[in-house]
Amino acid sequence: MRLSDFDYALPAELIAQEAARVRDSARLLRLDRATGVRSHHRVADLDALLEPGDVLVVNDTRVVPARLLGRREPSGGAVECLLLERLDGERWDALVHPGQKLKVGSRAVFEGAGRRLEIEVLARHYHGRRTIRLSAEDGNVDAAMDAIGHVPLPPYIKRADRPIDHERYQTVYAAARGSVAAPTAGLHFTPALLDRLQARGVEQHAITLHVGYGTFEPVRTEDVEAHRVAPERYVVPASTATAVNRALDEGRRVIAVGTTTTRTLEAVARAHGGRLQPCAGETDLYIHGDFDFRVVGGLLTNFHLPRSSLLLLVCALAGRDAILAAYREAVEKRYRFYSYGDAMLIL
Repeated sequence: MRLSDFDYALPAELIAQEAARVRDSARLLRLDRATGVRSHHRVADLDALLEPGDVLVVNDTRVVPARLLGRREPSGGAVECLLLERLDGERWDALVHPGQKLKVGSRAVFEGAGRRLEIEVLARHYHGRRTIRLSAEDGNVDAAMDAIGHVPLPPYIKRADRPIDHERYQTVYAAARGSVAAPTAGLHFTPALLDRLQARGVEQHAITLHVGYGTFEPVRTEDVEAHRVAPERYVVPASTATAVNRALDEGRRVIAVGTTTTRTLEAVARAHGGRLQPCAGETDLYIHGDFDFRVVGGLLTNFHLPRSSLLLLVCALAGRDAILAAYREAVEKRYRFYSYGDAMLIL
């Protein structure tokens, strides 16, 4: 497969720069995988579109304010640091800018709200990646990050983050701290919608996958098969494994909320003969082409970038032609795209 086969035209004004005023007021395009039939709804209609007995699985990761803006020491030059993952103790994987000036041994300081963070570059890697030592003046790195850090909005949102983003770039059920990007399909849920789904008889369960650098990393090869996805950490609780296995045994649908949930469910199933097991680990599962889905029978997801691994995933589930036709219709009907945009339900 060629990457150019997964391209589409998108007017820049359709890239959502703000979250919807009410989370579940976002538009929802429903696609029937069997027939290719499309219909148009609101996310608030989800309880009417799903069936009693469906199992909805969400990703309960919590986004951390991992974007730090500060200065180099002693020169005072501007520094930007995106914390990607804690490696151990004080060591972190990070993206830094300007990369050419932040060599091994370089230091930077980030301050605000009475807090102070310091980094020291320990090792250089490709594309601006660094291993750094991160420390807080009072020893509480998480509290300092929460006070100083900025919400790591995606680069296609062409504005600085604002206080409202600390709430809106976070799902209402976020629990496990660790992501540098939101599992954006989950941003549409409200407590009231979750209650209506429960009353409808739709089961709700959670996994955790901490979204990392792979979310931002473009597919750089024309040969789709040559791409690799960066590993990300996941946890599957026993209650979720039991519920999903029961649904599979009984022929009920398992509907993933987001591509991160999809990758976690399918990665664990592939490792355990098509079944889920309570476990924790890392996955670099790359879903594309004629992928054999063993768990996921439906997907709630946002609209994805052209030529991206996430677009390849939804095409693997529903077919390239059906997905690209749906995207063309979404453009014609002026849907809002990407992280703060509208949604798609594939059943």
